[in-house]
Amino acid sequence: MTTTPTTPLTPSLIATLPGRHYTDPDLFRQEQERIFESLWFCAVRAADLDKPGAFRTVQIGRESVVVTRNRAGELRAFLNICRHRGARLCLESVGEVRRSLQCPYHAWTYDLDGKLIAAPNLASLTDIDRSAYGLRPVHLREWLGYGWLCLADEPPSFEETVIGAAVERLGDVAAIDRYGVAGLALGKRITYDVQANWKLIVENFMECYHCATIHPELTDVLPEFADGLAAQYYVGHGAAFGAEVKGFTVDGSAGFGRLDGIDEEQDRRYYAITVKPTVFVNLVPDHVILHRMFPLGPDRTVVECDWLYAPEVVASGADLSGSVELFHRVNSQDFDACERTQPAMSSRAYRDGGVLVPSEHHIGKFHRWVREQITEPGTDSALSPPPSPGACTSVSP
Repeated sequence: MTTTPTTPLTPSLIATLPGRHYTDPDLFRQEQERIFESLWFCAVRAADLDKPGAFRTVQIGRESVVVTRNRAGELRAFLNICRHRGARLCLESVGEVRRSLQCPYHAWTYDLDGKLIAAPNLASLTDIDRSAYGLRPVHLREWLGYGWLCLADEPPSFEETVIGAAVERLGDVAAIDRYGVAGLALGKRITYDVQANWKLIVENFMECYHCATIHPELTDVLPEFADGLAAQYYVGHGAAFGAEVKGFTVDGSAGFGRLDGIDEEQDRRYYAITVKPTVFVNLVPDHVILHRMFPLGPDRTVVECDWLYAPEVVASGADLSGSVELFHRVNSQDFDACERTQPAMSSRAYRDGGVLVPSEHHIGKFHRWVREQITEPGTDSALSPPPSPGACTSVSP
């Protein structure tokens, strides 16, 4: 058997996480419990649930959650579990019910605020307090037009952990508010099933050392990104469009009029924000691109990417393909790179990890954050596996 000696690190290089952090099922279960199930998680686009009874199910860590809109038009979120025998209420990822959610196993029925309203023979049991057996609610906040959920009993501060990410990157929350993201319309959604660990995707998004190598279309639009060692200092702080570039499109051609509220300082610039653990927000003058990651296993992550435009642009039937194609290529190039990297995470060559060059050193901060979330003094416990899916049916009024 041959071995490769560990290369001594210099002040210019720092170590990455060891390879097992990208492959070990026990570490992934700890991330499920202590990251995805404990922090705010961007789950659904509010406008997708456009009427009372519309619902969507999402996987957050080991839990399935159903998000619906109640009769008053408000978003509500619940663990997708019947209180009777634990059957899953909703199997479909997207659907619509008329007035209530009914368990297909024994027909326990809940209104859109999660209250138990009916069950076979329950009326004859006079000692049953129905209010004690409603669906388990999940904390929900709306921001940027999306529903953010937290499964923790006591959620961390939304202002500090979510909105604070925008402040950290852009200086103040007003800089993102100017884009009016909540009022934009969905122009395109593409779902990517990436065979790679979620942290590889985050790390890739956080640096531009690779941009000159794999993103020719992006560096044509943002020439600063062609300088891999220097580019990181522009990510999130407003990389300027090239002098001859007219818009954030695959060929640099003109896009659409800039969004209301965008000032001169933000015009012709690209800003990127990472909201840990699973959200990327990309801001350009005429549209916004938002990624939501759903980690489903140590080596599988589903990414939903939304392209958002001024409502009148989408309503007009305008050709969005130029701007969609640019970041679709960027996504495909990035995810291909992550999938090429994933197999090496189980190699003996990466047993002790790799290295970060100077422009990637902020990834080391991300690695420290991950370690802090999953490590408790004196413990390294493996958690129970995720539950199995179920089904959901509509109840007539």
